[in-house]
Amino acid sequence: MCISVFLWQAHPLYPFLLLLNRDEYHIRPTEPLYWWEGGKILGGRDVTADGTWLASSREGRVAFVTNVRELNSISAAKSRGDLPVRFLQSKKNAMEFAEEIAKEADEYNGFNLIIADLLSMNMVYVTNRLKGDKCYVTSVSPGVHVLSNASLNTPWPKAQRLEHGFKDVLDEYGEGEIPITKLIDKLMRNVVKDDISILPGIYDLDFEYELSSVFVNPVPPKDYGTRSTSALAVKASGEVFFYERHLENGLWKENTETYMIEKMK
Repeated sequence: MCISVFLWQAHPLYPFLLLLNRDEYHIRPTEPLYWWEGGKILGGRDVTADGTWLASSREGRVAFVTNVRELNSISAAKSRGDLPVRFLQSKKNAMEFAEEIAKEADEYNGFNLIIADLLSMNMVYVTNRLKGDKCYVTSVSPGVHVLSNASLNTPWPKAQRLEHGFKDVLDEYGEGEIPITKLIDKLMRNVVKDDISILPGIYDLDFEYELSSVFVNPVPPKDYGTRSTSALAVKASGEVFFYERHLENGLWKENTETYMIEKMK
C-alpha cells in the first residue's frame, strides 16, 4: 500500500513534483535509493521481487505503482513492482507501453501505474481495477492528483487531506522555490486517522483504521506500515532532485540524488 500526491504541468518551475509514502511489512528486504541496472535506474528496490515502487532514469522517465485494496488475489500473479522497471527499460513511448501492459493486465493483482516521459511531457495512468477487472488507460491531465489504493483521484479521506495540504503549500509558495524536505515533514508524516464510519470497508475495520492515515505507524503483529517517504522534483531546466527517507534497522535515514535529464542539459 502506498499514497502519493503529485503536481503535473501546472507550475512554471516544477513541471513535475511528487511526494510518495511506501507502506510495506517492515521485515520485507528492501534496498534504499541508489542507482542500479548499471546506473540506468534510480530508486529504491524490493529485494524479494526485484522490482520497485518508484524510480526514474537519466532519459527523463519516471514510473511509480500502487496496489489496489482488494480481498481476492492471484496466487501466481506477476510482480507489480516490475512494471516501473519495464517502463524505464523500454524504448516505447508512455502510451505505447501502457497499451502493451493492458494486454497482460489480467496476469497481475490490482495495480495503479503512473508512467511519464519528461522529454515529451506525456504522462499515462494504467489500472486493471477501475471497472471490474478490465484495464483502463488514459493520459493524465495537468494539475494536482492523488493516488492511493483505489483509482486515481478517488476521494478517500486521507487522500483528500493530503491533496488539500499540498494545494495549501502550493498557494503559500506561489511560483517560487518549494522547500521539499519541509513539505515532506508537513504532509507525509501526518498520522490523523479516519472515523471508522467512513472507511472503505474492504479489509477488517480495525486494520483499515490503522491504514487510514497518510503516514502509517507499524501495525502489529507483523509491523506493517510506512517504510519510506520519497520526493521527486523535476525543474523546467531538467534538474532532478530525488530524496528518500527510509527505515533501516529501526532508524530513519536519508538519501538524496540530483542529476540532469540528459537531453535537457
